[in-house]
Amino acid sequence: MARPIKILIFLLLIGYLVAMSLLYKKQESLLFYPAPLPQDYEYKFDAAFDEINLTTEDGAVLNALHFKQDNPKGVLLYYHGNAGSLRIWGEVGAYFAPLGWDVVIMDFRTFGKSSGKLSQKNLYKDAELFYEYTLKHYPEEKIVVYGRSLGTGIATNIASKRNPQKLILETPYWSILSMAKAHYPWLVYDALVKYPMRSHKFIQEVDCPIHILHGTSDRVVPYEQGKELYESIAEKKQAEFITFKNGGHSNLKNFPLYLRSMVKILK
Repeated sequence: MARPIKILIFLLLIGYLVAMSLLYKKQESLLFYPAPLPQDYEYKFDAAFDEINLTTEDGAVLNALHFKQDNPKGVLLYYHGNAGSLRIWGEVGAYFAPLGWDVVIMDFRTFGKSSGKLSQKNLYKDAELFYEYTLKHYPEEKIVVYGRSLGTGIATNIASKRNPQKLILETPYWSILSMAKAHYPWLVYDALVKYPMRSHKFIQEVDCPIHILHGTSDRVVPYEQGKELYESIAEKKQAEFITFKNGGHSNLKNFPLYLRSMVKILK
């Protein structure tokens, strides 16, 4: 082999290894877009709520909102998406209050007022912590686990270990690993992905009814991912797939079908 070709191959290999290394180190910045808040920030929403803080085993303090009302039908334990903070996501509580449901919604580590180090293990353990908190205030048959985007993998994991009334997944993925491979097919190997979040495996262990909502024009998590997730359980579990024609990743609540679906699911 000619020397220039050997040098070229060597440089390409070095460049490939550098790209893989950067991708591994930068995963958090590619996956999470937290919006920190000062500790004295005051939330304001059109529904009654308590602000709570739970401390984890490793000393992280996780900030959350607990929307409450008299004689609720139950509670939504809501795991939100990969960007922002409760300053925005808290609107979820105000949305579901008129439907008669309480809401518990947390900020992940580094989001909003929450502290601590992000990892897949910590995401799952923190979800368990808030499930335990919710169990102290409601019987399990009154708990509906709701996951939105990134939070669908967290919600599916917790529902696979517990027995909530229902599991609702809005714009879910097959796995974060599959998403990574779709975006970086030449760089991604299973062992390099810190957040594989294999929802397709966890959902097989969920025993409660499952409702999946996805838009056909979702450019963040393709519609096909949610559809494939549903099809993997359609013949084995009590599951429903709701298609939002022309729905995107963040606008399903703007469709009349969303409210109709929530009224039916949360009756």
